[in-house]
Amino acid sequence: MLLLLTLLTVCLSQSTLGQLDDPDSDLAGFNLDIAPRRVPRQVRGASTITKQTKPHIQELSIKTTVISRYAFTAVYCAMLNRHSDAAEGVFQFQIPAGAYVSNFTMIIGGRVYQSEVRPKQKRVKQENGKPKNKESGDASPEPEVEVFRMAAIIPGRNRAVFLLTYEELLQRRLGRYEHVTILRPMQLVSRLSLDVTIVDHSTITDLQVLPLRNGRSNSRSNSAVSTASGPKTPAKPEHPVTTLIKNEKNVYKITFSPSIIQQAKITTNGNLGDFVIRYDVQRDMGIGDIQVLNGHFVHYFAPKDLPVVPKNVVFVIDTSASMLGTKIRQTKDALFTILRDLRPGDHFNFISFSNKIKVWQPNRLVPATPLNIRDAKKFIYMLMPTGGTNIDGAINTGSTLLREYLSGPDASPNSVSLIIFLTDGHPTVGEIQSTAILGNTRSAVQEKFCIFTIGIGNDVDYRLLERMALENCGMMRRIHEEADASAMLKGFYDEIGTPLLSDIRINYTEDSVQYVTQHLFTNYFNGSEIVIAGKLTNQSAESLHIQVTASNNDKSIILETDVPLQQRQMETEKHIKAATAAMAAGSKAPGSAVTEGLGNVLGSIAEDFVEHVWGFLSVKEGLRSRLRSQTSKEREDYIQQVTNLSLTYHFLTPLTNLVVEKPEVLADGTMAPAPTITPVADEPASSVLPANELPGDTEDGKPQKPDRKKTGSPSLTLSNTLGKVERRPAKKSITISKTSADGDPHFVVEFPLSKLTVCFNINGEPGHILRLVSDHKNSGVTVNGKLIGAPAPPGSHKTQRTYFSTITIVVDHPRRAYIEVTPKKVILDGRDRIILPCHSTVSVDSGVLSVAIVGKSNVTVTVGGNISFVILLHQYKNPAPYQRDHLGFYIGNSKGLSHNCHGLLGQFLYEEVGLAELPAEGDMKPSQVLKVKDRSVPVVQKSRRIYSGTQNVNCWFAKNNAAKLIDGQYEDYLMSHMFDTEGWQHGTNSV
Repeated sequence: MLLLLTLLTVCLSQSTLGQLDDPDSDLAGFNLDIAPRRVPRQVRGASTITKQTKPHIQELSIKTTVISRYAFTAVYCAMLNRHSDAAEGVFQFQIPAGAYVSNFTMIIGGRVYQSEVRPKQKRVKQENGKPKNKESGDASPEPEVEVFRMAAIIPGRNRAVFLLTYEELLQRRLGRYEHVTILRPMQLVSRLSLDVTIVDHSTITDLQVLPLRNGRSNSRSNSAVSTASGPKTPAKPEHPVTTLIKNEKNVYKITFSPSIIQQAKITTNGNLGDFVIRYDVQRDMGIGDIQVLNGHFVHYFAPKDLPVVPKNVVFVIDTSASMLGTKIRQTKDALFTILRDLRPGDHFNFISFSNKIKVWQPNRLVPATPLNIRDAKKFIYMLMPTGGTNIDGAINTGSTLLREYLSGPDASPNSVSLIIFLTDGHPTVGEIQSTAILGNTRSAVQEKFCIFTIGIGNDVDYRLLERMALENCGMMRRIHEEADASAMLKGFYDEIGTPLLSDIRINYTEDSVQYVTQHLFTNYFNGSEIVIAGKLTNQSAESLHIQVTASNNDKSIILETDVPLQQRQMETEKHIKAATAAMAAGSKAPGSAVTEGLGNVLGSIAEDFVEHVWGFLSVKEGLRSRLRSQTSKEREDYIQQVTNLSLTYHFLTPLTNLVVEKPEVLADGTMAPAPTITPVADEPASSVLPANELPGDTEDGKPQKPDRKKTGSPSLTLSNTLGKVERRPAKKSITISKTSADGDPHFVVEFPLSKLTVCFNINGEPGHILRLVSDHKNSGVTVNGKLIGAPAPPGSHKTQRTYFSTITIVVDHPRRAYIEVTPKKVILDGRDRIILPCHSTVSVDSGVLSVAIVGKSNVTVTVGGNISFVILLHQYKNPAPYQRDHLGFYIGNSKGLSHNCHGLLGQFLYEEVGLAELPAEGDMKPSQVLKVKDRSVPVVQKSRRIYSGTQNVNCWFAKNNAAKLIDGQYEDYLMSHMFDTEGWQHGTNSV
């Protein structure tokens, strides 16, 4: 997030219009209410807005990195208002509907406006209209694109910069992954560039860049038809002008940078079209591809060369009056084509419905013989639209027909059965209540087959179709009013028309994984892919056992293997480095400052891409489960789960809103002045870098030298901002207690009343989030720390080390606020949201929380004047392979924490302990035990180094992950996410 802010800051500073001020601290957030889901409302009511020519887009740069099919995209847009009056600038960018926005930032008039994702407030449930549909939009891959739109006032003769990032998992359809970048700036752009880097663990094959695609009729489904049948796309399509494709060691780089003249030759209105890249990867027979990184794994499973499983399919087609004309004609064309593709082992039937329901072959399914196909074509040809829409009657008739066939003697026991249901409207005849229709459908299906639903046009109850499909193991597809329905119907059928496996179950070593996404699947269709992700409970384990069971025709299939975790971790890290290197190599050309900055943004995100895949899939699965939920409690549980995940990964989902500060423009068209961040007393004001710039590190880990001539200048270059501005303030002495968690992590607890110091280690796993302090119900304070892994140094008895990479301090009284600290940045969210670099010395007071940073040394967080924590910053200039930048956590002032405080450290703040000696037994020496909370804990004397190694402390050490010393077990202190404030729910250990 900080890199995004930094990039925006410097790119704006390169302009001659507008200078950088410190971020505005008066954050009066407004709800960007999404409709559909990602389209914020415009900023209204500014009397100073002029109706002159709209601001000009000077630059639009888009950079995407695809690592093992997970795509991160950063969009940079610079907009110039040439006029003396303020004008409204509209940033608008279309993104794939299956993607999630993960950040939006803008700089206007030199001031930074950082977005925040917040939980969506509950609203009165609406039974009709768009708000109903938009809530469910994200559980389906349709519509193909959505629009992110932000309107903001740009002061006269000034510049605005917008930065949007989003993430998506590419879906495999008909044997191809397809990445689409929508290039529709709606005006000619002075500098337009697109840069896509694709890296995969498996060999990339058949990569194609298609001609620019325009119009919804040429949507993904249509292009899928072209791939399958051939006539619409040439074998070697002509690339868009200026497109370059480079491949070096399985790293593909695709660039597209048309000049303004070349853009005008394509179109003069800026509607260039969709830049489409298709590719696949080489697969071996077996268990699939497993990627491992930082305590998470992702498993891609797409078997090939299997015999096709016969299918039983019932087509249920809407023939109501609204289908008259183009819709029914295109539907018939698609069905004629589909009939030709039925295989000899398939069985099928047709049902048409309006007011009345007609069954082509009553009480049976017929084999796909030439004679039956000919007769079916006659039935389709004679369909005439008329009357209303009896959805409930049609789906029940089709379900009863298929269910009775499956219970009869003619059905193959291992065939795949499905209903394909198509409509263009709401239910108007028979049962019209969605809840009742869904209940009737579940009763009729009885979990014996799947329902795939298709909606055509704008008058469809898509929420009903979506729930009907999700509750019955199917998918829903949306076809726009102006789309080529015939091609899209055929494309959808091609995706599900070739089943290869059924009843797929993927299992992993018991107790070795947790929070695994969906691993049971009803069917696997040719050309698709199953993706599963989860967390590893023991990352130091040597291997992970995987077993896949499934049915194929009349055979049962069992695949098993042991995956070497450490080897996969190294392989995954290797191709992340390859992607990062490729992005860096593409940024060396002159004038590529923005490209370089976007590459740095994506590179930082890519380091945890496997965890992002897990978060992405978990959110998708939670949203689907929410739609399928049958009780209000079940629904609320899923809402809470998805909301927490969305906040953790900063995803804009149907359950969250994007909130951003509203720029204030004065009557003369200029920006209102902003308050500045106050530096610490002994630190010169010039050392507070403009707009919270963050220096980067060189490849060897050593911070780059400062450019003294440019330090503090508002016209810093991008390279200055990302790496060369540095200051080395004198490190301040700080007075804190010994109660801490630092290093590997080593916990130290000081008991002043007992005049004893106790220490213990926690051998956690990378990715674990530990509850350090929990006083949510009283003082409102919660402290959580996230672990990161590192190899053990040579000669160590351990296989790995863990350190704190992130610490969050959440406060709920008198209002919610939080601070998130990493070795490189501090995010303070109090009255406003401010991002501070850890290399500068600065202090900020947000009212509820205050933070004081001593550059490259420590961060002090104060809550209400009687609670303080000190976080030490451990950074390495030239890190060895076993070293990681990390944090140390120390409790400074605990007077404001209650006697009910808990957590790994918090539970001891008001305790007294005693030391006793057990008599020697035999030749053994006397042993020491610690008396704490009526428990006896064996201890031995040790020495610990604290305060960055500046002081030694003698302590009594409790072994075995502090067994008996802490209440409960180590696992009781694991949190689901960094902002989890759930109180202590467990009892205490007995004697």
